Amino acid sequence: MKDVLVYKDFIGSVHFSADDEVFFGKIEGIEDLVSFEGKSVKEIKKAFEEAVDDYGQICLDNDKELEKSYKGSFNVRMPPDLHRRLKRTAVRMGISLNQFVQKAVLDELEKTGMAN
Repeated sequence: MKDVLVYKDFIGSVHFSADDEVFFGKIEGIEDLVSFEGKSVKEIKKAFEEAVDDYGQICLDNDKELEKSYKGSFNVRMPPDLHRRLKRTAVRMGISLNQFVQKAVLDELEKTGMAN
């Protein structure tokens, strides 16, 4: 996702509605739905930062965890032939399929400079 804003370790997606002539988005990676909008780049950035700050205050006021952490697992759908090739490669390497996928994802993140 390229159209994002970052503030206080939160990521906000950004989209544009030509019909409404407005930028809009939501905070990504949290269980709650927190959206924001603005008519200019300056406004959308300000609205995103205000949304993050408001979300933090609401969580604090309600004794709610600020950000729901990821549970560390997800399903990946792929063609059976690719699944078979991955499993065979992992076996040859002496690692589990899970370890192979983790390594592949981390390698890709490091290539893009997003490993941290």
